[in-house]
Amino acid sequence: MTKEQVDQLISANVDKIAPEYVETIRQRLLDADEGAAQAAFASLKGTTMMTIIAWLLGCYGVDRFMLGQVGLGVAKLLTCGACGIWAIIDIFTASGRTKKYNAEKILSSL
Repeated sequence: MTKEQVDQLISANVDKIAPEYVETIRQRLLDADEGAAQAAFASLKGTTMMTIIAWLLGCYGVDRFMLGQVGLGVAKLLTCGACGIWAIIDIFTASGRTKKYNAEKILSSL
């Protein structure tokens, strides 16, 4: 991909990617073809939606299941979000966890 295409793709999705991964993703995108890059960015999870899910269904571990953290999702489900404390903490950390998940998903597909 060209530098302009990479910059455009990253700037369109910068709110869904953890900042510490942006440069690594930029370097991998420069070496990737356009189809692979578009596929990598096609199914990113939105940070706002994950925060809402953590708020509404956090006690059941749905937010953890959606981010591929099955073990933590089961633990959260069985403990009802550790009596609500874990669920409250996850409401505030859902955005950061989602950005990290998206970045790792992009890097694994490139």
